[in-house]
Amino acid sequence: MLHIIGRRNVTSIELPHGVVSYRVAGPADSAAPPVLFVHPFLMDGSLWSSVADLLAAQGVRSYAPDWPLGAHRIPVKPGTDQSPRGVARQIIAFIEALDLRDVTLVGGDTGGALCQFLLDTDPSRIGRVVLTNCDAFDKFPPFPFSVIFHLLKGETRMKVNLQPMRWRAIRHSPLGLGLLANRLDPAQTRSWIEPSLSDEAIRRDAVAFLKGAKRKDLLDVSTRLSRFAGPVTIVWGTADRAFTPALGRRLQRAFKNADFVEVPNAKTLVSLDAPGQLADAIASMAHSPTRSDGSGS
Repeated sequence: MLHIIGRRNVTSIELPHGVVSYRVAGPADSAAPPVLFVHPFLMDGSLWSSVADLLAAQGVRSYAPDWPLGAHRIPVKPGTDQSPRGVARQIIAFIEALDLRDVTLVGGDTGGALCQFLLDTDPSRIGRVVLTNCDAFDKFPPFPFSVIFHLLKGETRMKVNLQPMRWRAIRHSPLGLGLLANRLDPAQTRSWIEPSLSDEAIRRDAVAFLKGAKRKDLLDVSTRLSRFAGPVTIVWGTADRAFTPALGRRLQRAFKNADFVEVPNAKTLVSLDAPGQLADAIASMAHSPTRSDGSGS
């Protein structure tokens, strides 16, 4: 069931695990394959707004859901599998519910890891993939995010350790989100942390994800990425000190058919630091030839 809720251009859909809010941009009758965005931990679909608007101007329709990673506003149902593979299955359920086909899957940071889990679970509706700076192999997450995630891996610990992020100076410093991007909007970054600060159920969902995220699991997934036969573009910010260009190049080699695009001066969140370059990379793949069955065989 679809229904419009409060925020402009935001729609929601009820899935087996709960209600998912998502932003839609671009023409409904677009001839280009649909784009689906997967955001990082403690962020929501608004991360992709500038990229989505640029794609819409090129006639590409995109979907930017709020996945249950700590910045969502509606908690998942009790008993929901919040492990990375469980969230990947939630993403697949969203794709199936909207009957999206030949999808261009786009993810970054934690969202890039979720894209890899999705490809390993069921890539049948995925035509092509674009990954920005993201977790890969045993970097799940890399230092210093490994320390930060450890500090948040508990409902009380998360509530306490997020308190300093109320202040913009700390939130946008290298101790906070300043490590991730050159360009940050204070209202947006505050909206990302507010749900986990104020809602016990949202914190529970976020902590469940952190506890379910295992390095060995993503490392295992990496051994099968070459099975995906569709085109892949790795769009990597070269100013990132955590997700280094060397990691991006290694990820490129793990796929059968991947290109690597460097984005000078951009950090982890390429969608904020270089939305135009990322939108162009996505749009250029819109009509890339893909396999017919999604199996990669």
